[in-house]
Amino acid sequence: MRTRGRTRDGDRAGSAARLWWEAVRIRRRGPEAIRQRQRERLADQVSFAREHSGYYRRLYQGLPDRIEDVAELPVTNKRELMFHFDEVATDPAVTLDSVREFVADRGRVGGRFAGKYLVATTAGTTGLRGIFVLDDRYWAVTSGMMGILARKWLSWRDLVRLLRGGGRSAAVIATGGHFLSVAASTRERREKPRRHRGLGVFSIHTPLPQLVDQLNAFKPALLGGYASILRLLATEQQAGRLHVRPALVVSTAEGLPPAERTRVEQAFGAVVGEVYGCTESGYAACSCTEGWLHLLEDWVIVEPVDASYRPVPAGTVSHTLLISNLANRVQPIIRYDVGDRVLVRPDACPCGDPAPALRVQGRTSDVLLFPTADGQGKVPVPPLALATVIDRIPGVGLFQIVQDAPTQLRVRVIPAPGSEAGTVRAAAGEAVRALLAELGLGHVDVEPVAEAPQQSVGGKYRTIIPLPAAG
Repeated sequence: MRTRGRTRDGDRAGSAARLWWEAVRIRRRGPEAIRQRQRERLADQVSFAREHSGYYRRLYQGLPDRIEDVAELPVTNKRELMFHFDEVATDPAVTLDSVREFVADRGRVGGRFAGKYLVATTAGTTGLRGIFVLDDRYWAVTSGMMGILARKWLSWRDLVRLLRGGGRSAAVIATGGHFLSVAASTRERREKPRRHRGLGVFSIHTPLPQLVDQLNAFKPALLGGYASILRLLATEQQAGRLHVRPALVVSTAEGLPPAERTRVEQAFGAVVGEVYGCTESGYAACSCTEGWLHLLEDWVIVEPVDASYRPVPAGTVSHTLLISNLANRVQPIIRYDVGDRVLVRPDACPCGDPAPALRVQGRTSDVLLFPTADGQGKVPVPPLALATVIDRIPGVGLFQIVQDAPTQLRVRVIPAPGSEAGTVRAAAGEAVRALLAELGLGHVDVEPVAEAPQQSVGGKYRTIIPLPAAG
């Protein structure tokens, strides 16, 4: 299997710097040059998948030998790729049983599966756990594109401020599992300790006062995390309990409403950048000064479509979104339904970026609020903190946590095939109780129930359903 060496466009899979420079050169030639390179990479990816993946060979049977238009291809989704896991993989060493054994050991987070690959699991905003194997090519592209984002967001003055802060980067993320952010940061610190001495990883499971103390001591020059936790930290900064001065704040994984983005900017006195993407795709879009997300089309194809997977016009909210990752070859992701609804801007963005601009609809998660035991205050709990403790439990298929009352949660679980429903359900309830107890919320009633997770009108399973706002 070829994950290193040169591709047809001259990129070296192991060199993020080379990929960054390639992206800079293509951008200088304009949007059509990017799209032409995208078409070439799609053709290469489809050809590679056909040759090395039994699943894609069967799926693409009867299609033309060379594909440069992604719309000619059938749609895939997480359930299909997980069900056909071994067939999808292009390396025979990558099997579902061996990968599951790997992720069952938390001591191997960030390690190299089969001596080559990064493994990442998803908590799954759709409630279905995903296991994804990522090659060095994927990570080189991701690192190279981060250089493009810094170039878009930061002025020379911002860069100087970042360097004066020692380049210390704080990632406030879900820990305790093989989630992409913690797996990648763990690998970077382990394999390149000198380069990443200033990288700090902070858990969203940490009680907020303790997390604030940790960040105050670390003094990050770059602060990154899920939108919900950044909103909490901005509140702490405004209240005077948190006092950090990052040059750049990067929001990931959840939508950051425009008003909240402005508040975060003002609270930290920093540039706020937002990235859109997922474990399967890598970076797909990044924010501009106008609050829109501009597509990064070098290595990702994004298709807003209706319920029948037909393209929707700009200015119309899509039913879902299809993403094709043109970098990762060990587990190809091509025309993959991610379940997000997006609105593509129908006119040119005032920021001047010619790339298509979009806003994600329905990916913003509300922070859950619980009253303290004495009723005198509120304790916020980021939704991903709850979702990720469930994700650690073996045997969970679909799950959903519903807040029915200020101090009442229902945990709905569908066990994975071969798992004992009562055992899995009880473990899920206990995991949520333990997390809440650590946060001083032992008085919250957590009830595991036999009900199946409920779909939203758009067909998605919301993993966390907060108490409806009053009025």
